[in-house]
Amino acid sequence: MLGSRARADKTRRGLRGRVEAGKAGGGLCYGYDVVKRIDANGQPIHGERQINGAEANIVRRIFHEFAAGKSPRAIVRDLNHEKIPGPQGRRWIDTTIRGHASRGTGIINNELYRGRLVWNRLRYLKDPDTGKRVSRINPQSDWVVQEVPELRIVEEAMWEDAKQRQAALAIEFAASIEGVRSASANRLKGSRRNRFLLSGLLTCGACGGNYTIIRDDRYGCANHYRRHTCTNGRLIRRDEIEARVLNGLRDKVVEPEAVEEAVRAFQTETNRLNRERRAATEANRRTVQTAQRKIKEIVSIIEDGGCRPGLLERLDELERQKRDAQAKLKDDPPDLPDVHPNIAEIYRAKVAHLQEALADPETALEAGEDIRSLVGSVILTPGPKRGQIDAVLNGELGAILQLVAEKNENRTPRKGVRLSVVAGVGFEPTTFRL
Repeated sequence: MLGSRARADKTRRGLRGRVEAGKAGGGLCYGYDVVKRIDANGQPIHGERQINGAEANIVRRIFHEFAAGKSPRAIVRDLNHEKIPGPQGRRWIDTTIRGHASRGTGIINNELYRGRLVWNRLRYLKDPDTGKRVSRINPQSDWVVQEVPELRIVEEAMWEDAKQRQAALAIEFAASIEGVRSASANRLKGSRRNRFLLSGLLTCGACGGNYTIIRDDRYGCANHYRRHTCTNGRLIRRDEIEARVLNGLRDKVVEPEAVEEAVRAFQTETNRLNRERRAATEANRRTVQTAQRKIKEIVSIIEDGGCRPGLLERLDELERQKRDAQAKLKDDPPDLPDVHPNIAEIYRAKVAHLQEALADPETALEAGEDIRSLVGSVILTPGPKRGQIDAVLNGELGAILQLVAEKNENRTPRKGVRLSVVAGVGFEPTTFRL
């Protein structure tokens, strides 16, 4: 029987042979259909493709418009407006067109459209830090290239025109690209943390999509600026929304009228869980005591020569019950604490301290993560006035109560214990306008 490495090697040899025979070695590419045939032995023939006429016309249109100076973003905007399905029936996005030149990804970099089949350009590895699958470029000497003129969709002249514009754009934006790469490299040198304080927490109120950095340190709706599927074109400066969120966390989240009912619900739930835990603990203790007593009785009977059928089975069952109950006692969590009566004052002091910690390079990262734990989401919606953006923050009351539970009011919460106090207790977010 072949091992996993041997099976993988055999598969790769099979794929290489298929590509060298002019057949596809991977999945289906936009612009083509799978040809289903069987050989003389009744076995399916893999890797055969034929041009899909309708999709091929879209590919030619993309190359023509890009070479003529139209941006990938403008191209996808028009394709989506015309309701033309993209690859796998999805909506078009600009990265589908521009891809990555050196990796051969994206419509304008796919050499199959010029009648060349390229295989083994990339290899895929598992990132040990994230567990995600990442690609790496293989040396060009390892690539397998096969001419397949019958699959050409784009004439060579059009291919070259698109490549020339791509090269011109690379020169024009070389400085900007290098700056982004340097910034990314610096961010990844340490632990993998969010780039900005509110990264991933901002949501468009018009479409439900993400608000991301669009340009000039300004957040905008990604669905509007990158996919052209949302009408919300309002931008907001990063420093402005961060200030609004920090001030809101400090001044509004724990206003008495906003938090009183939630705290009361927390106390009720806390008391219920504590009662259940205490009752379960007492039941497990009784189970251990009863099992120990019965085990002792059975052992005495056996030692006196009174072993009867079934006693040994009963002894095993009692031992199992004892072990299970002891394991539950060992893992029994402590009682949840009561909510401090001065929750609002303590909370405001701690958020103010976290704001100060954000300004210190040595504590900024951890303080930022602690602040992020207090934010469920921030919904950004265009307001009635020109340029106005209304913001609604959903605060995570569970994390807020954990923050207050820290004994030292002048210390940021300890990493890794932020939510331990309220584990198992659910809360509706406390919501307010910024």
